[in-house]
Amino acid sequence: MFALPRRTALPVGALVLALTLAACGSDADTGTDTGNGDSGGNTAADGGGLSGDIAVDGSSTVTPLTEPAAELFMAENPDVRVAVGTSGTGGGFEKFCNGETDISMASRQIKQEEIDACAEAGIEYDELGVANDGLAVVVNPENDWATCLSVDELSQIWTRDSEVSSWNEINPDFPDEPISLYGPGSTSGTFDYFTEAINGEEGVIRTDYNNIGEDDNAAVTGVTGSLGAMAFIPLSYVVESGDQVKSIEVENEAGDCVAPSNETVMSGDYNPLGRQLFIYPSADALQREEVVSFVEFYINNGDEIAEAATFIPLTQEQKTEALDKVAALVGN
Repeated sequence: MFALPRRTALPVGALVLALTLAACGSDADTGTDTGNGDSGGNTAADGGGLSGDIAVDGSSTVTPLTEPAAELFMAENPDVRVAVGTSGTGGGFEKFCNGETDISMASRQIKQEEIDACAEAGIEYDELGVANDGLAVVVNPENDWATCLSVDELSQIWTRDSEVSSWNEINPDFPDEPISLYGPGSTSGTFDYFTEAINGEEGVIRTDYNNIGEDDNAAVTGVTGSLGAMAFIPLSYVVESGDQVKSIEVENEAGDCVAPSNETVMSGDYNPLGRQLFIYPSADALQREEVVSFVEFYINNGDEIAEAATFIPLTQEQKTEALDKVAALVGN
C-alpha cells in the first residue's frame, strides 16, 4: 500500500480534538435523518451503536483526505472498521465495479467504460465531491527560467512521441539544460486528468518519462535532485513539500499566467488544471447506517479535514450538493 507518512500523521493528530468538538456541537449535521428509523441517533458524534465494516479504495490523491476521516470516525464509532486501500483511481473503480468495495475514491470523474462495468454488475452509485485540488507543474527550485508555460509548450514536452530533451527546444531563451520528467502511471486519476487537459486526450503521453506509479513523493524527490527536472503532481503535495520543489505558472484560457493556489483553483482562474476530488459510494452500501453516517461525517467535517491535509475545501454549494445526493440515494 502506498505510504503517506508526511501527509497522514499530521492531519489526524491536528484534527482529533477539533473535529471531536465540532461533531459534539453539530449533532444536527452529522445525524441527518436517512430514512432508516432511528439512524439520526446513531451518529458519528455520539457513537450510538453503529457497527460493521466499510471498504474504501482508489485514488492516492484522495487517500490523505479519507484516512483521517476514517480514523476520526472510528475513534467515535469503535465498532465500525473503515479499511482504506490505495489502488489508484482506475484500480479503485475496477474493484468497486466488481463489488469488492463500498466506496471508491477518485481524482477524476468516472470513465464511460467504468460506468458500463458498474452497470453490467448492477452497481448503482453517485459522485460526491469531498474537496478541491489543482495539478501543479513543478520544477527544481534552482530553475530560474521557466516561470510560466502555455498548454502548448507543456504539450510539446509531454505529448506522445515528443522528442524534446532540452529546455532550449521549448524556448531558445531557455538554457541547454537536459529535461528529466516524472509523473504517475496510467491507473492514476492525476495521469488521466493531466493528459486530457494538456495533451488533448486521456492517456496520451510520451513513454520515456520516469513513471512513479502512485507515489507522488517520488516525483518530489526526483525533481529536487535534478536541475532540469519537471513533474506534474497534486497541488497539495507542493504545499506539503515546502521549498523542495517550485510550481510554475500556467497560461490559462484567457491568456493569463496563473500560479496554482487555493484562491485560483476556487475562482476557476487556474484552468485547465484545477479539479474536484470525489468519492463514489454504492447505493447498496448506503442502505447501511454505518456507511451513511461515515459519508455524512466525511462531508460535514470536510473543511477541517481538507485544510489540515493541505487541500481546498468544498464550497458551500458543492457541500450542499453532495449531502443532497446522499439523501437522494438513501431515499430521503
